[in-house]
Amino acid sequence: MANKRDYYEVLGVDKTATEEEIKRAYRKLAKKYHPDANPTNKAEAEKNFKEVNEAYEILSDKQKRQMYDQFGFDGPQYGGGQGGGYYSYGSGFDGFGGFSDFGDLGDLGDIFSSFFGGGSSRTRTNPNSPRKGSSLKVNLDITFEEAYMGIEKEISINRNETCKYCKGTGAKAGTSPVVCSNCNGTGKIKQVITTPFGQMSTQKVCSTCGGVGKVIKEVCQECKGKGSIRKTVKIKVKIPEGIDDGQTIVLKGEGEPGINNGANGDLYIVIRIKKHNIYSRKGEHVFCEVPITYTGATLGTEIEIPMVDGKKEKFKIPEGTQTGTKFTIKNKGFKSVNGSWRGDFVFIVTVQVPKKLTREQRDLILELAKTMNEQPPIKKKGIFG
Repeated sequence: MANKRDYYEVLGVDKTATEEEIKRAYRKLAKKYHPDANPTNKAEAEKNFKEVNEAYEILSDKQKRQMYDQFGFDGPQYGGGQGGGYYSYGSGFDGFGGFSDFGDLGDLGDIFSSFFGGGSSRTRTNPNSPRKGSSLKVNLDITFEEAYMGIEKEISINRNETCKYCKGTGAKAGTSPVVCSNCNGTGKIKQVITTPFGQMSTQKVCSTCGGVGKVIKEVCQECKGKGSIRKTVKIKVKIPEGIDDGQTIVLKGEGEPGINNGANGDLYIVIRIKKHNIYSRKGEHVFCEVPITYTGATLGTEIEIPMVDGKKEKFKIPEGTQTGTKFTIKNKGFKSVNGSWRGDFVFIVTVQVPKKLTREQRDLILELAKTMNEQPPIKKKGIFG
């Protein structure tokens, strides 16, 4: 035993390491030193792999670990230190050098699955169990106004529909699929592979039934054995008022049909709102620019503002209003999809200065300018003079 490395050193853990820390270290090293992961240096990898498994065998067992901590390699599990007696590789191997089950070692079983095409017994599923159908996703374009008020739309989608002739079995009407005699309905065939460490039991998909576990003797002529037929269907969807760009509406059960009487998948409808040439949106608030006349801004005026829903709202503009002034009409924005409150309608005033004046208009403005003692503003110096 003089040439053996300390088991804690092999796994790279402290003597106070917990069971979880030991298990985690073992997973990492088992992946690293597996021979099939080291094709250019298999001999060295096999040596290290065996050493790692031996260390884990002892340190993962409370009783063996206690004996090792007390007696080291002279413990009774090694025959009192009298040479290298028979050693059984417990949790990672069976007593004959073959791989068995990795129990609660998480994804370690998948390591060997990736190398040998097998599968962990924990991940096996019944091929005949009900499975939910796939979900579908579509985009739906709506206008700004439709998002504001809500609307019902009809959309067309392509999806598989359960064949009404065979009821989804794929077998001719009046017949049913039979259990595959090659795999006895499991959908998998067991194989035994010889490895450098002995024999390993793996599983592969049954070539007779394709992993389904059943065989159709007489195929349905309508769906050609698929159990479903591709169709274009029309679906009505209610768009709630206040929905925002990018939000998704989910219609349960409107996706692809389920397998083995499983539930249908869902339909995800992603809303895309077209850009408006007048209104914009931020959260539940609506924004727009409203032009007013020069005299209206100067003297004050009452204007009618078109709302998103087509209605008009009267609003008094105070005298002396400047371009860029913001006004708010409460509760005239978008309705919250998840509540009953509404945002506001915010408009920004832009004062329109007349580009052409009649002689009479010019004379009147000149007279006004004289009474106001107007003069051009003094130009201030900038940073650079």
